[in-house]
Amino acid sequence: MDKIKYQKYIEEITPKTNKLKNALVSFFSGGIISIIGLLLFNIFNNYYNQELSISFMIITLIFITSVITCSGFGDELFSKLQCGLIIPITGFSHSITSSILDYKKEGLITMGSNAFKLAGSVILYGITSSIIFTLIKVIIIDKF
Repeated sequence: MDKIKYQKYIEEITPKTNKLKNALVSFFSGGIISIIGLLLFNIFNNYYNQELSISFMIITLIFITSVITCSGFGDELFSKLQCGLIIPITGFSHSITSSILDYKKEGLITMGSNAFKLAGSVILYGITSSIIFTLIKVIIIDKF
């Protein structure tokens, strides 16, 4: 089979994605997570100050996501609800929990060393971009 026929064959058997549907699913699932976060913040804000309420809200979202991932239906839920669930906190928690679950039979050292396998690049590029944008702000914006 030559290269052109092979490309046509691949295009025929590759399932077509509905980009509009995926965007809407991601938008609404991300919105639902954001609403849950806001509700948690408001509940915690009744008892604590704003800084503690934000911390408790984040910890609660991380815990809920980890429990969902550990229960076995987290991967299916994340794939169905698209990118909406992979907002920074829940996506970060899911990636670390998934990595730990993949290596749980190999012991604590292996689990610990592989915990940030997926999330490590997010941390690396997040910190790098924050440094770059902070430098741009300090050099360009604060100068004037």
